[in-house]
Amino acid sequence: MAKVMAISNKEYVMSPVELLSHWSFGGVDWLVIGVAIALAYIVFGIAGFGTALVAGPILILFMPLSKIIPLLVLLDFVAAFGNLLQSRRDVVKPELFRLLPCMAIGCTLGVIFLLNLHSDLLLLLMGLFISAYAIYSLAVKAKPTQMAAGWAIPMGVVGGLFGALFGSGGFLYAIYLNSRLPKDGARATQSALISCSTVVRLSLFLIAGVYAELPLLMLAVCLLPAMALGLWAGRRLTLRMSREAFVRLVTWLVLASGIALIARYLST
Repeated sequence: MAKVMAISNKEYVMSPVELLSHWSFGGVDWLVIGVAIALAYIVFGIAGFGTALVAGPILILFMPLSKIIPLLVLLDFVAAFGNLLQSRRDVVKPELFRLLPCMAIGCTLGVIFLLNLHSDLLLLLMGLFISAYAIYSLAVKAKPTQMAAGWAIPMGVVGGLFGALFGSGGFLYAIYLNSRLPKDGARATQSALISCSTVVRLSLFLIAGVYAELPLLMLAVCLLPAMALGLWAGRRLTLRMSREAFVRLVTWLVLASGIALIARYLST
């Protein structure tokens, strides 16, 4: 009897196939999800942000938002550190250290707001702000070539705030860094900032117990090849662009992000 009890009390370890069966995805579902992740990380490889805004509207057809954001944070964590390892020599440390504490303050505020306030109005305001900036940047040709260093404070704080609330604060780092640094330095420094921001969000999800769900971790592992393919394609595209074309493409991505946020607000 004791032996039977011991067997019945033994912890059962699920196989990878059993973990994936939790999601009930068909073959077409896996294809659509993989394409969404690849497209999101093409954008990430080009601009260093935007995965939630690209993949979110597609993934929400297959899983709740409460699973999508932690999933993308995991993938962002791998992608950001992969980019950082490849380009760490190009990181401009004075700009990184200028933005980092401001970003940390913004992330802290964003987490507080996220846990205590309704974010619908902030979502709309963010979309309007992003869209207005992008339209201005595309319409007005004569712009200052370099932002003052003091802009690191509002850009860092608001970027961290939006990153924690909506998973899309990197555009503000891009605006600031692209105005002050060459393309390689701006991309590398932005990757370092996004890496730090991702660590903060990842830690919060760990504390909340989100990653105790093994099916979510297994799904992230299965999507790593799609993520890697997207990053590879994104990097190849940026190597073929001039700095001006790169900045203009980022601005169009910012406009698309703003419109997506307004649409998300209107659909709620």
